[in-house]
Amino acid sequence: MNDIQRNFSDLLRKTKLRLLQLHREANSGHIGGNFSCIEALMTLHHRIMKPEDRFVLSKGHSAGALYITLWSLGKISDSQLETFTRDDTLLPGHPSGSGIPGLMFSTGSLGHGPSLAAGLALAARHKKSNSTVYCLCSDGEWQEGSCWEALNFAIHQRLENLVLLVDQNGLQGFGRTADVISCEDLTARFAAFGAEVHHIDGHDPDAICETLNFPRAGAPRVLTLQTVKGRGLHFEDKLESHYLPLSEANYIAARDALEKEDRQ
Repeated sequence: MNDIQRNFSDLLRKTKLRLLQLHREANSGHIGGNFSCIEALMTLHHRIMKPEDRFVLSKGHSAGALYITLWSLGKISDSQLETFTRDDTLLPGHPSGSGIPGLMFSTGSLGHGPSLAAGLALAARHKKSNSTVYCLCSDGEWQEGSCWEALNFAIHQRLENLVLLVDQNGLQGFGRTADVISCEDLTARFAAFGAEVHHIDGHDPDAICETLNFPRAGAPRVLTLQTVKGRGLHFEDKLESHYLPLSEANYIAARDALEKEDRQ
């Protein structure tokens, strides 16, 4: 591990600890989906994205991971984090409003992100901009037809400046994706549509970096990130991590495990 990788690894652990604290203090659920995508968000914002690039959070219930990533960049303060999900906050459970740095669209019902990101990518091309548009989705929201319509559009337009990252943790609101709609891995379906598709470990920042740094190939790029919902928590890979907040005992156990990892 070189110095850049080591420094990023240290920052990532620090950020995970702050994400735990954020959800515990707010007594907020959805932490499982935050811990399945935190590596992807941190890698994008610290190691990949240029100032002119744009990011769309389609899986809005992972707002905490986005806020903590922005905090790690110095764009959100500790005092702002203390208001997470509370009345009159700038940081609601689903991102919305105009006070969140870099937020282009509010997120409520999932499935809207790929369409919005494809539109941004097409606009960037017309403006002759070198920007890339990144969109983080959940695997469950790809059960919505609007996502596939957006992918069809992006492939037809050859939007090679569009990157869709799909947090494929295999769990959604009412069960496993395999049980809800008979799908465990979307990779082959994306490839059948004509996208440039890569299936990688979504908890491996170096693999994410390597894949995103490949030369463009004339088509939108899709990364299916194989992840674990609630990774490292007591309800890892369980449906409970989609909804339930952390108890004090669970928070302490997760915090101690992360701090122990930090000392190794």
